[in-house]
Amino acid sequence: MILVSIITATLLIAYLFQIHNTSPAQYASPFTNNNAPFNLYKNVIIPQVSAGLVLYLSYLWVNLLIIPRFLFPKKVETGTARVKVSLSKIKLEGIAKKLIKNYLWVIIQIVLLVFIAGTLLNISIYYLHQWEYDYGEPVFFWKKKIAQLTFDIWWGYSIILAWVAVYAVYAAIRETVITYLERQEGKRNFRVMICNLLTSFLVIYLEIPVLLISFHAANEGSFLIGYYTIVLPFFLMAITNLYWIFPLKKDKSLFHPSILFRLLLLAFLYSLPYLFILHEGYAFGLVFCMAVLLFIITPITWVLYEKRKEEIQLLRGAEKTIAKSKTDLQFLRSQINPHFLFNILNTLYGTALQENAKRSAEGIQKLGDMMRFMLHENNLDFIEMDKEINYLKNYISLQKLRTESSSQIIIEDNIDNAHCNHKIAPMLLIPLVENAFKHGISLKEKSWITIALECNEKNILFEVRNSMHAKQENDPEKERSGIGLKNVLERLKLLYPGKFQASINGDEKEFFVQLAIQP
Repeated sequence: MILVSIITATLLIAYLFQIHNTSPAQYASPFTNNNAPFNLYKNVIIPQVSAGLVLYLSYLWVNLLIIPRFLFPKKVETGTARVKVSLSKIKLEGIAKKLIKNYLWVIIQIVLLVFIAGTLLNISIYYLHQWEYDYGEPVFFWKKKIAQLTFDIWWGYSIILAWVAVYAVYAAIRETVITYLERQEGKRNFRVMICNLLTSFLVIYLEIPVLLISFHAANEGSFLIGYYTIVLPFFLMAITNLYWIFPLKKDKSLFHPSILFRLLLLAFLYSLPYLFILHEGYAFGLVFCMAVLLFIITPITWVLYEKRKEEIQLLRGAEKTIAKSKTDLQFLRSQINPHFLFNILNTLYGTALQENAKRSAEGIQKLGDMMRFMLHENNLDFIEMDKEINYLKNYISLQKLRTESSSQIIIEDNIDNAHCNHKIAPMLLIPLVENAFKHGISLKEKSWITIALECNEKNILFEVRNSMHAKQENDPEKERSGIGLKNVLERLKLLYPGKFQASINGDEKEFFVQLAIQP
């Protein structure tokens, strides 16, 4: 968007500069030759500037309004799509209603864009060529004697429609690349950095010739040939050296066969444009370009790489390790001498048994099992599913013990029959259940929580639904969004890149999370 805005501004300034230095008679000749009235602003400046602005504003319309609404629609109602048909009307319910509403909005926007931009483009084209269509009639589209349309009004609409179609293809490719970058969580920041670096280069690289040629500061033919054959190979060689060849080298020498072969191959490929552009001496130009890439660009980039080596290596491979270290640090900070607490629980358990307080003893035992899990299993990268399930069951049992006195609270869990043979990252599911009890239980209103866990050969399927209640004004948690759910999503991206699907939705009455993991 920055590139398009800069180029639009450059062309606009260059055009006004050209108008200022050109005699109006050059623009007026077609009009005077056909005895048509001429006004420099009405027939040249305003129509041409308007045509360019129409295309630019159409670009903004698509990028700021249509594409965001298409890719990120408002909350979609969950549940089965239902369509009720009667003799008098067709009624859409559930997800069908939301989908039709969202996509219909996008279609309406495209139709409005084509109609408004196409009409403005037609008007601009008419005034630019008014000498071809001006016959003294109040309606400029018609001849004076022959009732036949002489101005193709579909031309402007077809131009805008074709532009929208081409841009839709580009946007699809762009969003696919972005999705790919987002899924490569192990090197996400590294790939995003490379993408941003290339984009910034393209903005500058494409703007320079537009600026110079627009103001006649360079000869169009010879300048473009030299510019595109010299600058681009140097930049590409520098980027691939810095972020691929040198990090791949590790402890090897630059003259190692595998590294040397890659350097020679890339230098040859980046020098190939000389074979297609230079008619004479192309062999010398090819060799000269390769020599510059190998003996000038490569040493310079090696010095730059040595200065940024730690940062580049960090982005390439250590993101997951750093994230895990931060998680472990947060976990350690959250522990308040767990061994001491565990011993106290054992003492309370024995005291409860001596006093015949079986329910209290049962609750203490479950809490002790949870403490044992956090002390031992939570330090592992992956654990058996039955251990994660036991932890969930103990937590839910303790919550039921706390809420069983209220008949307005319904807690349903279907995880007893979940026979899973997979392994899973510890403490991955419990934050979702904790959020449900934290936000879904009210001792004053009817509340419910439904928890379901199911496994098959390929997936672990987990779902949590809970009621929602308006927070009180004096609730200290009212302004806090919580970090449990966010942490779960971050861990999923790091541990299961491209192997999970998470659906999070809700309204004022119910909130639910659906999670599918391919372990």
